[in-house]
Amino acid sequence: MSDENSVRCYQQLQVWQLAMDVAEETYRLTSPFPKHELYGLCSQMQRAAVSIPSNIAEGHARDSTREFLHHISITFGSIAELETQLLLSNRLDYLAKPKLDEVMPQIDRVGRMLGGLQRSLKAKL
Repeated sequence: MSDENSVRCYQQLQVWQLAMDVAEETYRLTSPFPKHELYGLCSQMQRAAVSIPSNIAEGHARDSTREFLHHISITFGSIAELETQLLLSNRLDYLAKPKLDEVMPQIDRVGRMLGGLQRSLKAKL
């Protein structure tokens, strides 16, 4: 288990908590999407959103700082994927601009917090 700031449980990480909020919001945002997108864009967005807190949790549970950093790298990819899918959803008129403008800053905050965690972990190497 990682010893990042003596955090014993990934659930104590603020970045994980906020990532969970983003995943929950993503499910809410995709629920009114057209039914033909259920196994397309909806599913992709939900998987990307769930991947964010999941990779933080998995990385924290690993035996080394290097492995945690690897999972953080994967998490950044999931963030970019989700942002792209949200932007596409807006372009397809599945997601209203005000809703997009609410969730994007949350995702940006997760990314910034993740960057801080990444820098902190790299300093330990």
